[in-house]
Amino acid sequence: MSGSGGDIDIAHLATWIGKSEARQDVLHAFPANALAATLDRDDPTYAEGVNLPPLWHWLHFLAIHPMAEVGPDGHAEKGGFLPPVPLPRRMWAGSRLSFLRPLQIGEAAHRTSTIKSVDHKSGRSGDLVFVTVRHEITGPSGLAIEEEHDIVYRPAAAPGEPAPPAVPAPSPAEWERPVHPNPVLLFRYSALTFNSHRIHYDLDHVRDVEGYPGLIVHGPLIATLLLDGLRRQKPEAVIRQFTFRARAPIFHIDSFAVCGKFEDAGQARLWAKKPDGTLCMDATADFV
Repeated sequence: MSGSGGDIDIAHLATWIGKSEARQDVLHAFPANALAATLDRDDPTYAEGVNLPPLWHWLHFLAIHPMAEVGPDGHAEKGGFLPPVPLPRRMWAGSRLSFLRPLQIGEAAHRTSTIKSVDHKSGRSGDLVFVTVRHEITGPSGLAIEEEHDIVYRPAAAPGEPAPPAVPAPSPAEWERPVHPNPVLLFRYSALTFNSHRIHYDLDHVRDVEGYPGLIVHGPLIATLLLDGLRRQKPEAVIRQFTFRARAPIFHIDSFAVCGKFEDAGQARLWAKKPDGTLCMDATADFV
């Protein structure tokens, strides 16, 4: 689909606003233990009654679509819960989360998801459509997590399309941890989240169809690594708010670092950067 504004029927896409779906899940221990291993954490074994770490709810409430409903990019065909945005590239742009009370391993939980907004904008490479989804996750003790998830849809890459200008990362950091992404790390996270989006594992597709130089590191994985860095610095912290925004993609051929520093009491600034100082993700966390 080209980048001209006439290709986007925003009035039709806006009819999806207010559409909702609900999912039930039991918070089993295996995904938490598998993610702890994937992040090289030495946590005690997660078992029934243990609190689920912040952001690890992304391992649950997963959409399980039959193969007959999967589109050419590995996602479900458009036009179901999410609107049928006629742009081929889709990425997680950011999220805003409030953690109201803990979820525990072994609990049954419920997630209600609602399309909050659909916005059409013009960028340097053409049309952009932003879809914001609001999630509310409830456990046995009541509402536990409120989340707004921003999805951005982009046009296909044009030959010779220049990269957007780099944004410099903050400096200095109080802590910095190197990460060397590889296909194994990306496969593990895709498997844990039942994410069949081909940009994370199909190198031919990501280069030849989507125009990227390498496999793309999942936005939520980078966000999880950022918050994991804070948890390593302050293991006793209880996260109350977390906000992140993707600034530039990270590919499996890149190395990057997850960094952070404490700002006001109970708040940390977190970011991911490439070795040249390019900011890839920016985040803040409030904690007690």
